[in-house]
Amino acid sequence: METGKLIILAGTVLVIVGLMIQFGPQIPFLGKLPGDIRIEREGFSFYFPLTTSILLSFLLSVILWFFRR
Repeated sequence: METGKLIILAGTVLVIVGLMIQFGPQIPFLGKLPGDIRIEREGFSFYFPLTTSILLSFLLSVILWFFRR
């Protein structure tokens, strides 16, 4: 892979991550999908967004697939 393409890809990924950090809390279903694991007990809290991670991975894979064509 050429250096220029690698830098463009890294920049695109950084922009997407930045947008998710900035606007992620405003998306009502993100992180609250069925399948996301949340355990809350006295003095202990554990959260693993399994379904959200799979969904975001799928979307990112489709986007990258379109760029590689």
